[in-house]
Amino acid sequence: MKIYDFKVKDIENNEVSLDRYKGKVLLIVNGATGCGFTPQYDGLEALYEKYKDKGFEILDFPSNQFLAQAPGTNDEIAGFCKLNFGVSFDQFSKIDVNGKDAEPLYTYLKSSIDETRNEGTVGFLAKVKDYIMGIGENDIKWNFTKFLIDKEGNVVARFAPNIKPEEIDEHIAKLL
Repeated sequence: MKIYDFKVKDIENNEVSLDRYKGKVLLIVNGATGCGFTPQYDGLEALYEKYKDKGFEILDFPSNQFLAQAPGTNDEIAGFCKLNFGVSFDQFSKIDVNGKDAEPLYTYLKSSIDETRNEGTVGFLAKVKDYIMGIGENDIKWNFTKFLIDKEGNVVARFAPNIKPEEIDEHIAKLL
């Protein structure tokens, strides 16, 4: 199975087959409009502007699963992102990224590659916290988790929410 086998709903609730992105490098993000990481939309838009003419796309899937930090309708989310951050990359309908109602695309992404974890005390404490909160090993931990997909549709990297878009730049450039 490849990423191109999935169909999702765009921000206007129209079905979109991801095969339309064949041959492109993708960065898939679970965004949120009311999160401490929301300013990352600026960095995401900068990456998009820098590489969109070279075959790069960003796919933003808002999720309200983390402390209800993506409230509002799809239209409100799109308007907020456009007005405050000039977002011009593709946005999709609000989804769940974890649990029984998780978007199948995200179930696939999570099973494709693990999030890099720190070892030692920090890693152990993170695992204990995840266990207490009912978060599985590969579950999305917070808003703005990022998945990098190569031109063949392979998931090649997963970046934690605290990794800023500009820190991903070199990885994108290598794939283009």
